[in-house]
Amino acid sequence: MNIHPTAIVSAGAVIPESCTVGPYCTVGPDVELGKDCELVSHVVLDGRLKVGARNRFYSFACVGVAPQDLKYKGEPTGAVLGDDNVIREAVTISRGTAGGGGTTRVGSGCLIMAYVHIGHDSVVGDGCILANAATLAGHVIVEDFATVGALNQVHQFCRIGKYAYTGGGTTVVQDVLPFSLTSAKRETHAYGLNKVGLERKGFDSTRLRALQRAYRHLLAGKMNTSQALEKIKSEGATSEDVVYLVEFIEKSERGLHK
Repeated sequence: MNIHPTAIVSAGAVIPESCTVGPYCTVGPDVELGKDCELVSHVVLDGRLKVGARNRFYSFACVGVAPQDLKYKGEPTGAVLGDDNVIREAVTISRGTAGGGGTTRVGSGCLIMAYVHIGHDSVVGDGCILANAATLAGHVIVEDFATVGALNQVHQFCRIGKYAYTGGGTTVVQDVLPFSLTSAKRETHAYGLNKVGLERKGFDSTRLRALQRAYRHLLAGKMNTSQALEKIKSEGATSEDVVYLVEFIEKSERGLHK
């Protein structure tokens, strides 16, 4: 069994010989790992935690830890993970509560990206992707093959249906339809030149005037982007900054915030 000498593994833990427990990991007495699991380093596994085969836990992941619920008084609750999951850095998966059924569940073949939180009594199906810093409050259900976008906030007791995709930065307060693309509105605008920031970086008045003139055509006029570019070029864009601005716009493949 490959257990690093700095790891702390409780006597009651069940760890097959094929597993690897890296430096400074902590494994509680009621943890049971399946075959070929790897704890990279600084991983905490706690509570009545049962983990399937071939799961990989990256640094500072905390799985099966006590729920963030003021009603929790130390009841013997747990968490269950299936096979072939990837649990990235600083993920937290809380164990269940007595009032919520007692068990938090994650299926098989999931990618749980960095800083994700899976709250108590939540259920995540098979083949799901939870992107960076997605947060599931307690009692959330994420059905099979759903993708929860980065920085999502999912309210208690909400369901995300099979094969759904929620866009980054979305706050979910009701159930999300299966098969859907659900996202918060995108209302990002460019409000003008970053004049103060550029001055702090040493841009002199000549450079700033050239950029301000170009930005008036881009943002303040009634021209579309193509027309604005033609206008900027027709004025003889000799400033290195303006030439770079024009080239940046012309190479854009996803469009521009304006």
